[in-house]
Amino acid sequence: MMRAALALARRSLGRTWPNPAVGCVIERDGQVIARGRTRDGGRPHAEADAIAEAAKAGVSLEGATAYVTLEPCAHHGRTPPCADALVSAGVARVVSALEDPDPRVKGQGHARLKAAGIAVEVGEGAADAAQINAGFLRRVREGRPLFHLKMAGSLDGRIATASGESKWITGPAARQDGHRLRAIHDAILVGAATAAADDPDLTCRLPGLRSYSPVRIVLDSQARLSPTSRLATSARATPVWLVCTKDAPADRRDRLAGLGVEIVEVDVGTDGRIDVAAAAQALGTRGLTRVLVEGGGHVAASFLKAGLVDGISSYRAGLILGGDGRSAVGGLEFARLGSAPRFRLVSARQLQGDTLETWRRED
Repeated sequence: MMRAALALARRSLGRTWPNPAVGCVIERDGQVIARGRTRDGGRPHAEADAIAEAAKAGVSLEGATAYVTLEPCAHHGRTPPCADALVSAGVARVVSALEDPDPRVKGQGHARLKAAGIAVEVGEGAADAAQINAGFLRRVREGRPLFHLKMAGSLDGRIATASGESKWITGPAARQDGHRLRAIHDAILVGAATAAADDPDLTCRLPGLRSYSPVRIVLDSQARLSPTSRLATSARATPVWLVCTKDAPADRRDRLAGLGVEIVEVDVGTDGRIDVAAAAQALGTRGLTRVLVEGGGHVAASFLKAGLVDGISSYRAGLILGGDGRSAVGGLEFARLGSAPRFRLVSARQLQGDTLETWRRED
């Protein structure tokens, strides 16, 4: 039952921020009688979704067991607390994978259930639940979203030839999987150089998922994004956030804002560029939980040096571009191996002629 609830939670990834992606399965006598997941935009919550499904079918939840991937909420927001909804529904037992670290909940949901005479068990499926909501948990605990770095390059880590040619190093299957990756993140982030050179639209172009395109973020210290770029001209249709320094020219910021681009001002780093740690906090303040970093090399290096890369998806094609090719990651300036960020391999699979390796940071 908890595995089924976890599967439901995964289906909501990239669509629920600022709320976590939660799954709920309600059973009685070994039979599933209702299921739900956090819906797009974070409402309704999974428990409320499952209770509504049962009500629609005319099914009583008296004496049932609810399996949820995160502690039911205990605070009033746009909807009443899910803990109270479960009490009112008459469930006899709640099995939750994790306690919610949000100070508005943090054990209070479980306490309400126990006070109502409901049996509560915590910990089933905890590791998987924590991984699914790693971004939400990191935002609550550290104030920033999870950052996942996407790289697509050659066997020797190059993303373009010396002349800049890069379309296409990897094949159609790898590119399609990259769009899947976009769909399960709240936002996609690129640097100003990538935005200028590629003029990308950064949307999810998989059939059936086009409407789930994430927020598009450009790190652009001086707000140089062209007003005629694909990003700027489509900002009212799919959100674009431009992260710039506080000394970026006002006329540029105002012109982009007039096109619907949201301007996010942050401090200048010691190198005169954007302070990526400050940018991370600003994005967390705006509710983002999962951000896919797509490049370029300088941006990747900045996040790695700041210790902000939590995972990597590396798409590798079977070709060699050589030392004069453009690197996937800019200079990191480490003098010793012990200073280098380390990741452990989570999975590897073939995508036609390419290989996808997924790595997770070693904390």
